[in-house]
Amino acid sequence: MTRTRDPEHYQVVVPHPDDFDDFWTDVLDQLARFPINAEFVRDDLRSTDRVDVYDVQYTSLDGVRLSAWYARPRQEWVAPPYPGLLIVPGYISDPVIPKNWAELGYAALAVAPRGKVRSRSQVDANYPGLLVENSVDRFTYGYRAFYADACRAVDVVAQRPEVDKNRIGVHGSSQGGALTIVMAALRNDLITCGAAGAPYLCGFLDAARLTTSYPYHEITERLRAHPEEREAIEETLPYFDGLNFAPLITAPMLLYIGLEDDVCPPETGFAVYSALQCSKELIATPRCAHDAGAHWVTAKVQAFLAEQLKPSPVVAVEPVA
Repeated sequence: MTRTRDPEHYQVVVPHPDDFDDFWTDVLDQLARFPINAEFVRDDLRSTDRVDVYDVQYTSLDGVRLSAWYARPRQEWVAPPYPGLLIVPGYISDPVIPKNWAELGYAALAVAPRGKVRSRSQVDANYPGLLVENSVDRFTYGYRAFYADACRAVDVVAQRPEVDKNRIGVHGSSQGGALTIVMAALRNDLITCGAAGAPYLCGFLDAARLTTSYPYHEITERLRAHPEEREAIEETLPYFDGLNFAPLITAPMLLYIGLEDDVCPPETGFAVYSALQCSKELIATPRCAHDAGAHWVTAKVQAFLAEQLKPSPVVAVEPVA
């Protein structure tokens, strides 16, 4: 459980490296050297009379091939162009096929960065352990390529002829919330809006002190076993911290957190909200943990995305879980 009782006023401290912008400009420059080479293969089994589903393959940093699921309304129901929507996964979860989002009128891509089940043919991931994988060096830290993979997914959607490139959003919770922040920051030329729930990877070291839950407890365990790595880890993590990405976001953002979250402490959620300099909204739900109040908030997330992206639903459907 979290150890403070006033998360809104807790001061999360994250250094901002002098070369933060240069570091990520270099990563994106390296990413751009690899052609996307996206392949979309319609999946007849998973498609429906309202939605077309595609198995997607594309190339990311270092030439690694990744997988994704793509779903869009069938043109018989809704004519393009469609707003694009990136759905990004949690720490140990794999993306589901975003058919419900397609029924709401989006061309939706469920992203699977390297190490996820369908994207591990070349690079596998360790769970637990991804959080501290090669964390002594920002150039080899696992999240360097992971973030690049998420940014490349934005490019994949933007290339689609049926997608309106002026209406591309991103949504996810936990690690998906972190990736929402990163993608909105590093692809601020393309992302129109973002909805981030219970954002992970924000205030790493404060979070590790505030909770004994995983995944942040991986940091505590690593430093306990290898105290000689502390200085290097403390130098690496700010390059990947959502609090340093947040000020780069220009699109409207919805942030939602649970005030009893023992996985991603609400203190870090409030800190991210404070760091955002764009149009922003915060929903902090009492008596809710890492679900971030999804039972009550999901409809508000859908309404926020719809207001920003203006989809044309295929049919009236129940809120997406």
